[in-house]
Amino acid sequence: MSDIRIGTSGWSYPSGNGTWNGIFYPVPPGRRSGRGGAFDELRYYAEHFDTVEINSTFYGVPAPATARGWAERTPPGFEFSLKLFQKFTHPGMFLKATGKDPWNLGQDDVDEFRAAIDPLASAGKLGALLAQFPASFKNEPDSRAYLAWLLERFQDYPVALELRHRSWSDQPLETLQLLAAFGAAWAQIDEPKFRLSIRQTLLPNVRTFYYLRLHGRNAAQWWGHDKSEDRYNYLYSAEELHPFVEAAREASREVKKAYLYANNHFSAKSVANAAILKHDLGQPLPGKYPQEFVDRYPDLKGLVKVLPDPLLRTPS
Repeated sequence: MSDIRIGTSGWSYPSGNGTWNGIFYPVPPGRRSGRGGAFDELRYYAEHFDTVEINSTFYGVPAPATARGWAERTPPGFEFSLKLFQKFTHPGMFLKATGKDPWNLGQDDVDEFRAAIDPLASAGKLGALLAQFPASFKNEPDSRAYLAWLLERFQDYPVALELRHRSWSDQPLETLQLLAAFGAAWAQIDEPKFRLSIRQTLLPNVRTFYYLRLHGRNAAQWWGHDKSEDRYNYLYSAEELHPFVEAAREASREVKKAYLYANNHFSAKSVANAAILKHDLGQPLPGKYPQEFVDRYPDLKGLVKVLPDPLLRTPS
């Protein structure tokens, strides 16, 4: 089978009811009290997984120095997949967030994003770029023309396209032809299904790579929630994960590399599900986990190593 990489969508969730601190991260007392601290979440995360999907690049184009720091803080062979900046995919959200015109999008924006991620590419640590579009993005002539423009601008990279409106899967051949023209992967997604939600097969569409995202199935809070994190408050059962294990196995026979990311990040549920996926695919589970994490997600008991108590405290 080809290289299957499993990780989570994001690694830093320091606040809110769904924080990872004290669950997956054994946060030092100084950090918990707000006095800062030397605990490095990314280094700790990279002890457990060999890839991560970065969501922060959706909200702002990182400085090249930031991307260089990501590369330096992770071991050889670690890979980052990055979500494209929202100006490329969510113009309405960009306008609301910045007050700037999203329709002046051009080559300068492309060059800025490419320069930002170049340190990862140069270090051999760039996985794929994720272009995630909103559920309102429909299969229409203008949309297809824009996708062709976008995919052409980033065709030097592996690009995964996340489409969520059903009109794209209602005309699958048209969508597949567009993606094939630029070697882009059709990102397979699991999320609550509504009348206009996209329908997918979990099958790869290109030979180069496969991209699967698990958003959770919290239908009750998908559109109506107090905080955005509530949408991702869902833990997949072992039975629910089984089809994705099989999909990854099948895809790995056809592609060079497969990426699986769990985005149900509330209280590190994505970490628990990513660890189960690794185990079910016969991959080792490196690193050690806090006892609190195993107590909260007992399916991992006996599968992962547990941190000894002294490591939960800051050395004096």
